Amino acid sequence: MRHYSTDRIDLRSDTVTQPTPEMREAMHTAAVGDDVLGDDPTVNQLENRIAQMCGKEAALFVPSGTMANAIALRCHTSPGDEIITANNSHIYIYEGGGYAALCGASIALVDVHGGLMRPEDVQNAIRKQAGSLSHYPDGTLVCVENTSNRGGGACYPQHTLDEIAAVAKANDCAVHMDGARVFNAAVATSTPLDRMVRDYDSISICLSKGLGAPIGSLLVGSTSFIAQAHRWRKMFGGGMRQAGMLAAAGLHALDHHVERMAEDHARAMRLATSINGLDGYAVDLETVETNMVYFESNLKATEVMKALSDSGIDVLDIGPNTCRIVLHLHVTDEDVNQVIQTFESFS
Repeated sequence: MRHYSTDRIDLRSDTVTQPTPEMREAMHTAAVGDDVLGDDPTVNQLENRIAQMCGKEAALFVPSGTMANAIALRCHTSPGDEIITANNSHIYIYEGGGYAALCGASIALVDVHGGLMRPEDVQNAIRKQAGSLSHYPDGTLVCVENTSNRGGGACYPQHTLDEIAAVAKANDCAVHMDGARVFNAAVATSTPLDRMVRDYDSISICLSKGLGAPIGSLLVGSTSFIAQAHRWRKMFGGGMRQAGMLAAAGLHALDHHVERMAEDHARAMRLATSINGLDGYAVDLETVETNMVYFESNLKATEVMKALSDSGIDVLDIGPNTCRIVLHLHVTDEDVNQVIQTFESFS
């Protein structure tokens, strides 16, 4: 569905979506208050709703996914601690080194296989100062990204999520899920959200990606954790006032845009299969589980981007010969047909 005028097919990210007319109406009519004072009823409704969906006690509405992750990292760590996460994680690659600047923490990077961490590698990456003559930092937080963005949109199997959480807790570490696209993972794996995040101390969830809201993320956890997070939101400058207009978009998305993600996933697989079948292009189809397609080209990524752009199709380069395609609610079957035809014309 596309509800705005454009002659381009924008596949750079699922963050490019615009509010649907129904979402705009929900925003227009939202009851609002002052969220910093805690009396915006629509924000409160959204926070309570997402906490219940995750099987957790509380949630906090924040402007962005990066802020949600930054707050979580700051709550779970003290300066000098170490964070354990995948070497392709959003926290490490795309958040400006916030773990260092805002938390004073170092980071231990875990190799990935098929875009995902393995529990045994997480175990091997956790360091503690005890017994090291104080040479090592204390690893206190394990972070898992589900779905894995740079992993091609791959989803962690539930048993792997459970095992990583068990490893973290056996080593006296908290465990955080960067769930920017966790609803994509839940839909793709047919796993109830509360079961998926059951063993995780905190979860960040983005409303402005596959869910199609214009702004906002949520941080979810225990009541005591969210109370601490509220303070860090203040210090990081993230308090908002009449934020109910934004929260209303999130509520509308939860009501109307979750199950439809399966359409994005099916279109992504169709597109990936077609591109992979062309000479000069390759896609790791095993990682195409949700709405992302990463493809390698014999040509430079910038050349592929330019050729596609000249045909009205926008993609994103993420390496010298690698581009990313992301499906979302504004991409139709007709768009996918056009993209496939354009790739075929290049071969």
